[in-house]
Amino acid sequence: MTPPADAPAFLARVGWEGAVIAPLAGDASFRRYFRVTLDGRSAVLMDAPPPHEDPRPFIAIARWLVGRGFVAPAILGADEARGLVLIEDFGDERMREAIEANPDEAMALYGGAVDLLAALRGYAPEGLAPYDAAVLHREAALFPEWYTPAVGLDVDVAAYRAAWDQVFDHAITDNPVTVLRDYHVENLMLVGPMRGFGLLDFQDALAGHAAYDLVSLLQDARRDVEPSIEQAMLERYLAATGEGDAFLDAYHVLGAQRNAKILGIFTRLWKRDGKPRYAALCPRVWSYLERDLSYPVLAPVAAWFDDNVPPELRGDPHILASQVAHR
Repeated sequence: MTPPADAPAFLARVGWEGAVIAPLAGDASFRRYFRVTLDGRSAVLMDAPPPHEDPRPFIAIARWLVGRGFVAPAILGADEARGLVLIEDFGDERMREAIEANPDEAMALYGGAVDLLAALRGYAPEGLAPYDAAVLHREAALFPEWYTPAVGLDVDVAAYRAAWDQVFDHAITDNPVTVLRDYHVENLMLVGPMRGFGLLDFQDALAGHAAYDLVSLLQDARRDVEPSIEQAMLERYLAATGEGDAFLDAYHVLGAQRNAKILGIFTRLWKRDGKPRYAALCPRVWSYLERDLSYPVLAPVAAWFDDNVPPELRGDPHILASQVAHR
């Protein structure tokens, strides 16, 4: 978490010369974040180094969200060629820590986050690529690409794709919304005296089905969401939007797709990027995936998993790989 060498010069160009730069956070991508302070004010420096990252989508979507009344960071300065962006500092209170400090707030906070998604669907997406079947397949393919070989499985990849082909129609919509794609409690900040929801990590947004962000929130790979909360929030969303059974089918298809994708991504973060802490999250992701697979709409995909991935190899791939190696 050493600041980029050209950060001081960039900060000077945007009116923050002499600011103190301190590590704030990294994430699963190449992006890193630093808090900068100067004369009693603070901001956040996002380092999105090219060619791995491109800060322009983040800047465009942040401005789009703010223009529609949502709380996204103001852009205080940018050097797009170097991948440096200075953004508004939302502070340190995330939804996750707020719930951990006061579990009695969970229902109200999740309710507010669900209401935000219901409001977001009221604005047609602009300039976003479609979240279509090609993207869904590409993401789902991360599971047999990374997870199954890591645990010593040789699976039927063609049958895997064919199974998803039978269900993806449920996840494609003629009325797309802006899908932020990483909408969960660690990317929701509680901002200001009214504790409004500040949005982060939306640079990969696409135009797709409204159920995707809802399932990101309610089947959170990084924390357990009680089934009772998931059910209550689904009912809240349906009541607010008038959606029905077709939406629920899409929710579970996208939940299964997202969880299969995450199992692949978390295995890749361990195997390729040396971050085994992500592998340790996989048992939770498996529990969500198996919950989704129990719904009739996912029968073809559930059958593939039954035929190809035995229950004893559904867990932490880091641990399972070690067990397989010692057999």
